[in-house]
Amino acid sequence: MRRDLNQDVPAIEWPNGTKLTPYSAERAAVVHELMLIGYREGGGRVPALDVWQQQFENDPEYDPALCFIASDAAGVIGVAQCWTSSYIKNLVVHPRAQGHGLGRALLLHAFKVFQDRREGFVDLKVLESNHRALSLYERSGMYVVRRELVPD
Repeated sequence: MRRDLNQDVPAIEWPNGTKLTPYSAERAAVVHELMLIGYREGGGRVPALDVWQQQFENDPEYDPALCFIASDAAGVIGVAQCWTSSYIKNLVVHPRAQGHGLGRALLLHAFKVFQDRREGFVDLKVLESNHRALSLYERSGMYVVRRELVPD
């Protein structure tokens, strides 16, 4: 899916008590745990912590300033992991924090950061069967981009 960043990004409304911090290696285990929970609910898989952390931190598009971690008094409740290519790699919200606007806030924050970096679009992939995520993305101004195959 894609979001045109030439359009205004709505004001971000963070759920009460939410604190946003960037990724650090010291937070890898809690971010990884949230990814495991999220992928169990939304489909897909996450490698073991050591493999995940190695792949994540050594990816050529990795920038710790583009991994947004949302926490409340009880711990990490959301993460948006983005790449420098204006791509949202992962967006996960802990089940106890779902339905309170955190996913939308993280998504809009990513849009705003990429807009400030003067990017034209932001993209992400989502399974067609993940209706909850599709609904969130569409309500946030994203639209489906179909791949066009070149005939033989």
